[in-house]
Amino acid sequence: MEIFLDTAHIPYIREGVETGVVEGVTTNPTLLAKEGNNPLDQLKTIAEIVPGDVSAEVVAQNYEGMLEEARFLASLAPNIVVKIPMTRDGLKAIRTLSQEGIRVNTTLIFTPLQALLAAKAGAYIVSPFVGRLDDITHNGMRLIRQIIEIFSNYEFATKVLVASIRHPRHVLKSALYGADIVTLPYAVFEKLLKHPLTDIGLERFLKDWEKAGFEPLLKK
Repeated sequence: MEIFLDTAHIPYIREGVETGVVEGVTTNPTLLAKEGNNPLDQLKTIAEIVPGDVSAEVVAQNYEGMLEEARFLASLAPNIVVKIPMTRDGLKAIRTLSQEGIRVNTTLIFTPLQALLAAKAGAYIVSPFVGRLDDITHNGMRLIRQIIEIFSNYEFATKVLVASIRHPRHVLKSALYGADIVTLPYAVFEKLLKHPLTDIGLERFLKDWEKAGFEPLLKK
């Protein structure tokens, strides 16, 4: 399972990539606007830092506008994947863009049938939003299981990217269910690294080392 960061904040992205486990980034207009920079320059910088896919979203709502913006975004860097919303015009745009060889991440997926339609239209990725479903008392992770089962039944090559992740349990279940990608806020990524017993164990080892009178392995 690939791990992406859901952010446009360059310091977070650098930190994540430097760990060696963050392979991609997802952005949206809200995340780019928060950074206060020119969004196109921000995207280019992100694409240079990240070894894998970087999702960038169109803001047009009609078919022609989506195509124009998608082609432009895809031209910014070879690893940019264009995010298209799950709408009627969005489906038409996915079909056209996929036929042109432009990779599409279909965003704002909330039902397994929406994911099925996006896959049939040629989407490279579908992004179901589990946290937003949980927020309205639906079972977001049940949606992931259903999409993965459907895609397996018909051998779709479309990747399942679990989005709107709220906590590490979402990440764990995504891995158990066989999702292709999870995209995380940086705060959730940091939580994956930590456990109180790890901190306690490390502290104990260091105290035992010092108590025995040993010095650091390499003196400065």
